[in-house]
Amino acid sequence: MTPLNKVIVNKDTSINPIWIMRQAGRYLPEFREIRSKNTDFIKLCLNPTLSTEITLQPLRRFDFDAAIIFSDILMLPYGLKQKVEFKKNFGPILGKLNLEEISGVKETDFTKRVQEIYEAIKNVSNNDILKDKSTIGFVGAPWTILVYMINQQSPKKQLKKNFFRDENLINKILIVIEKFLKIHIKNQIDNGANAIQIFDSWAGLLENKDIPNYIYNPTLNLVKFVQSLNTPVICFPRNIKDYKKYCDFVKPDAICIDYEVDPFTIRKKIKIPVQGGMDPKVLLSDKETIKKEAKKYLDIFKDHPYIFNLGHGVLPETDPNMMDYLVKTVKDY
Repeated sequence: MTPLNKVIVNKDTSINPIWIMRQAGRYLPEFREIRSKNTDFIKLCLNPTLSTEITLQPLRRFDFDAAIIFSDILMLPYGLKQKVEFKKNFGPILGKLNLEEISGVKETDFTKRVQEIYEAIKNVSNNDILKDKSTIGFVGAPWTILVYMINQQSPKKQLKKNFFRDENLINKILIVIEKFLKIHIKNQIDNGANAIQIFDSWAGLLENKDIPNYIYNPTLNLVKFVQSLNTPVICFPRNIKDYKKYCDFVKPDAICIDYEVDPFTIRKKIKIPVQGGMDPKVLLSDKETIKKEAKKYLDIFKDHPYIFNLGHGVLPETDPNMMDYLVKTVKDY
């Protein structure tokens, strides 16, 4: 069993595996070189040779305990034939959502449209560099995918006006999203992913009254599904107001926390394995600060099953030498 899975499944507190969200990507010069020649982000995600290479790049440099496949949560709407493109310095732009069209997509058509992602997962999990390391597959949570599909772009701080205007329509879209997220997850596991992370990037946008309907219930269905495939599942409901309530209801195998939450409170209230927490901006500082902050999290979770990670993705301006220092600091702890 890999170190990551030992912590999640066996609740092992003697080790602190480390991997970093967005570890494969923009802060690495070797990634930027590939990206400069491949400007279409979707095509890059659907190039199994290149996405395998990008996924493995950070593992050649740093002693991470897991690879997370180079892909995007928006490959789900793409697989459902909604137009998805990534605009430089703006982010994702999605085409108009047509319920009839997405409801008519067959499982085989969806799988065919994103088949290359599964090929890349197979390549990565079979690579010698992954011996004793985990291969993490991932999806966006139903709520976050719904936000992108209806909003047609990143909501940043707010949803489109009239977002909840037609609740009946929203519930129908959620049913389609959930169905295909399960297909996407199963395909990733069948091709070698031995852990799944569910990213709920926009969990913080909802008022408390709407959280059960749009976050707890649909995510619980996914979590149960992943667990039924004997695969551990980590949930990252970013900026959720109440992590304890979330864990009690959704019951993931591990919870990833953002950098705005107090780790002491998490340590006191949450019994399941915890991942993450450190502010990615710490990596833009100096070695002394990095060591102090990393040690803070490692000390707090010393007797608790803990996976070291950041409280969000690594920033593009991060110096790879600082990442190297962080990894060594965690490994030496």
